[in-house]
Amino acid sequence: MKTHQVQQKTERRISAALRLVFVAALLLGQIALAFFLSTELRQRAAIIYTVLELAAFGYAVRIYNRTDGTSYKFGWIFLVLTVPVVGLILYFLWNGDRQQKRLDLKKLPMPEEPEAQQAAHRIQMEKLRRKYPQWERLSVYLGRQGYLLYGDTEAKYLPTGEMFLQDMLEKLEQAEHFIFLEFFIIAQGQIWDRMEEIFRRKAAAGVEVKIIFDDFGSMMRFPAGQIEALRESGVEVQVFNPVHHYVNRLYFNYRDHRKIVCIDGSTAYTGGANVADEYANLTVRFGYWKDCGIRLDGAGAWGLTREFLHMWQRNGGQLMQERDYYRPHDHREAAGFCQPFVDGPDNNPISTAEDVFLHLINNARRSVHITTPYLAIDEPMRQALCSAGDSGVDVRLLLPGIPDHKFAYLAAQSHYGELLVHHVKIYIYEPGLLHGKTVLSDGEAAFVGSVNMDYRSFQLHFECGTVLYGVPAIEGLAEDIQRITDRSHRVTYQEWKSRPWYRKLLSTLLRLFEMWM
Repeated sequence: MKTHQVQQKTERRISAALRLVFVAALLLGQIALAFFLSTELRQRAAIIYTVLELAAFGYAVRIYNRTDGTSYKFGWIFLVLTVPVVGLILYFLWNGDRQQKRLDLKKLPMPEEPEAQQAAHRIQMEKLRRKYPQWERLSVYLGRQGYLLYGDTEAKYLPTGEMFLQDMLEKLEQAEHFIFLEFFIIAQGQIWDRMEEIFRRKAAAGVEVKIIFDDFGSMMRFPAGQIEALRESGVEVQVFNPVHHYVNRLYFNYRDHRKIVCIDGSTAYTGGANVADEYANLTVRFGYWKDCGIRLDGAGAWGLTREFLHMWQRNGGQLMQERDYYRPHDHREAAGFCQPFVDGPDNNPISTAEDVFLHLINNARRSVHITTPYLAIDEPMRQALCSAGDSGVDVRLLLPGIPDHKFAYLAAQSHYGELLVHHVKIYIYEPGLLHGKTVLSDGEAAFVGSVNMDYRSFQLHFECGTVLYGVPAIEGLAEDIQRITDRSHRVTYQEWKSRPWYRKLLSTLLRLFEMWM
């Protein structure tokens, strides 16, 4: 246990050190350039630096005209204009106009669904329009993005990481045809040991087992020897965006942050938890680790299965069967509807995930309750929250009491003042890290998935989730949010104003750079 914790600390320190060293090197390079210009090229120094400033100004205008949120654009503009050499280099390396295209992902369009599936989608849309007209616009929006609406799906809300992972393990044991996993983090430990044993046994029995994991998320926690051993046992493994191929991203952009598990076509999972012991509180990190997830049984499972298959093929993998083989073949009688979807940087400038959040906030009439571990919001999101609060909607943001990223936590506090003034209620979960990503609107519609309420999830990472309409599982989410609220401290405006001056200053400064946190 102690060795594992030491390893985790080492990983975080190495990641942070890499970022700091790179940025420090750039700053030193700019200082060296300025010194060189002032000593060796005195007559031309002013001209050269003026050219650099003009170039920086030109790119600042270009950044301003991008479709990103105003807050994020301002951060880049500030950096480019104040330290042009460093700013321009970082812009090209980390946030250039089409960086995502450099990923080793095939440009493979999603296969169009058969007419029977399209017809079923239209029937479900008409049913939703009649029963939940308030959410018709959201379902139509997702439908036009290519994400079908499903009925005949049982949804089970799993309110903790322990329950999410345990339920998943039990279902994996029942797999007869195929198992698909896609996670940001897979880490050695008790959870993985149980999964690995299942995968080896199932693969030996002829079950198709495919795994995708993110290389950065699992760095130093899932060794190469483990991967090769899995492949030798018949398990197919893909490593997403290997870090050593992309020095220009400093390892942390364009990651696969999705959490997807698909079993036999009939069952699928998504949520906030990864495959690591801390998500089940088998190891203690940041107090109590509060996570959650959702299980879909029935027609809606295909919504996540098809996205896994698409990512598998885009990443260079082959399918062992025709696509129809992986579809659900059982019929479930169930109330309500679900609409799974994915998002990623190759969708930019469209951010499907952020648009879903905005729909759930803007269409709320009574209440909108949001759980998120990170808060780095742009102007449209801030306006939506404030407008809802001012119009009498019970808007609640539930955030962690013990953060896993302290700088991001401090930057988030810079948003509190404006939100509180506009009647948004902010609750801090005192037992520890609130890691679940959920939105509950009017007790009728909800989101559960991998999407954090920040720039990285909305613009830079591959994400997933499902929107639920009128399913009984929404009651479970509502009860869970009430339990979180009961164990949380509500922040007042006066409390926020009375913070020490140095925390106020640091919080304000960090807000300029929250897009990189």
